[in-house]
Amino acid sequence: MLVMAGVTVLVILVSIIRSQPVVTPAGAPADKAYGPADFPAVYAKDDALVGIDSNATGEAKAFAVPAPPFSEGVFPCMECHSGFAPNPERRPLEAMHGDIVLQHDEKNRWCLDCHDANDRNQLHLANGTLIPFTESYRLCGQCHGTQFRDWRSGIHGKRTGYWDGHKRYLLCVNCHNPHSPRFAPLQPLPPPIRPQFLRSSDGPVTTAASTQRSSVSAAKEADHGGHAR
Repeated sequence: MLVMAGVTVLVILVSIIRSQPVVTPAGAPADKAYGPADFPAVYAKDDALVGIDSNATGEAKAFAVPAPPFSEGVFPCMECHSGFAPNPERRPLEAMHGDIVLQHDEKNRWCLDCHDANDRNQLHLANGTLIPFTESYRLCGQCHGTQFRDWRSGIHGKRTGYWDGHKRYLLCVNCHNPHSPRFAPLQPLPPPIRPQFLRSSDGPVTTAASTQRSSVSAAKEADHGGHAR
């Protein structure tokens, strides 16, 4: 038996050594790395492909993101703001945007610390660099460096895509309200009902308390020879 097993292993090894490598023709499925662009039907109703490869100028983009979640009818901002001079005075907003209550370092920050005074269609960094709303993560990252680092790594927020290919990131404002970013407290839901506590088809509802009482009764019966007092 050992001789037969040894011969079998030897034959297999010789076959492997003498075999030719499998070379797939160029363009064959096994010779191609697939990406979202290869499945237009899957992504037809999603904006996952927006900005993945390049921006309007053809330059590579660092992060592919969806369109910012603007309130309906507010963008572009300059459709209204172009009609009057900017007012840099810190004040409560009353005529317009009165629904915005700033709860984001409001003692030290105001609208124009993030929004550009002369071009409301863009934001600005601390050094004055203008950035579009699709790159608002750069603005957030100036103060929230730890979260920005984790966001880039896919730990904070939501990132989808390929582990070794294109990835898509949600913007900070897709989850956080930029004017009041702290999440409101949530009322926790009750835990799910365990199967043993569900109503049977021919009996009453079994609860944890009744199950415990049954267990105690069974233990007493066992201690007294099967007869409860």
